[in-house]
Amino acid sequence: MNHHEVAVTGLGVMAPHGDEPGALFEALLQGRSAIQPVFPELPKPAAAATVAFDETRWFTKLQLAGVDRVSQLAVAAADLALRDANQPLADADLERVGVYAGCGMGGAAALEAAYRGNGRVSPLTIPAFMPNAPAAHVAMRNGLLGPVLTYSVACASSSVAIAEAAKAIQRGEVDIAIAGGSEALIVPGVVLAWQAMQTLATFQPGEAAGAVRPFASDRSGFALGEGSAFLVLESTERARSRGARSYATLAGWGLSSDATHLTKPDAPGQARALRQALRQAGLQPRDVGYCNAHGTATRIGDVVERNALAEVWGDDFEGLRVSSTKALHGHMLGAAGAIEALITVLALHRRQLPPNANCSEIDPACSMNLVMRDDIAAPALEAAMSNSFAFGGTNSVLLFRRAD
Repeated sequence: MNHHEVAVTGLGVMAPHGDEPGALFEALLQGRSAIQPVFPELPKPAAAATVAFDETRWFTKLQLAGVDRVSQLAVAAADLALRDANQPLADADLERVGVYAGCGMGGAAALEAAYRGNGRVSPLTIPAFMPNAPAAHVAMRNGLLGPVLTYSVACASSSVAIAEAAKAIQRGEVDIAIAGGSEALIVPGVVLAWQAMQTLATFQPGEAAGAVRPFASDRSGFALGEGSAFLVLESTERARSRGARSYATLAGWGLSSDATHLTKPDAPGQARALRQALRQAGLQPRDVGYCNAHGTATRIGDVVERNALAEVWGDDFEGLRVSSTKALHGHMLGAAGAIEALITVLALHRRQLPPNANCSEIDPACSMNLVMRDDIAAPALEAAMSNSFAFGGTNSVLLFRRAD
């Protein structure tokens, strides 16, 4: 079977730092946090990174009926990705264009409104909150007739979606894939549920922006984020034939299951996914210069991830530069893999690395080559990867190479 090389030709984002990939990347390079206090009415202080979203740019009032915020963000990000890819649908067979979307919790706002509606429930609640609504809306908006699939794998959802889309391109099942994810769960009920799990960062008044400190000795957890990111994937041949710019190629991906615990990560499971991605890309650990870590700033998670990387990289571990951008844009759950993949692609494309923010003292148990604010240049970067490790024990790794 003829295997196609997979090119990333479009990037689209609706993020707490805005809707322009370059501006998002600049904000990360400067260490600007989008995390701020939310819901002062809750018993415990809460912080999150939210999107300033003007839905009227994409929807009329009539179109908005029954479209949850999670789907609105997805439609916008996918639209921006297609524009950035220089309108690849113009001459495409729409039966050979697919949407591969990750979504962890679906339309949280619709569900929250139904629960709090004192018996008055919108008849559009179900279509608004179903987790596959974002993908369906992207397909309807663009008249796409190929596979429209949703992956719900907690924090790995959109990383898995991108890997599955790449497989479909590689095998020639689709010509173009719009791959990524969306999440919009900053509603009081969901925040309370995460607080009850005790995985969210604690912070003093006025200090929400620096609350998330991946790999730092004083880390205390993550903050939730919302947003959407999509990549346009196509074969390098197709991209070349239509004169499209290629940001990077998606050269490898690894998927594994810990099969040990629903919420506690496992280094051997993560190492299996890392090795698989390297093997598929035909690369050695030393060939990969940067890792956008899952890095949720939880006490256990950060150490486990560091140990998995150290195990796979061995003697070359010092050469791998690592940062977690969740410190600045929050943990977007179902959209985390997509926004972090987009950031990783830009790091490779621009040969600059987003620093690991808010870490004044590295936890000795997390010792590794973290990217620091004054050392972001990576002039020789040829390959970079993005890690997404989920509740449920699914590990997903995406490995990108610089476009020729």
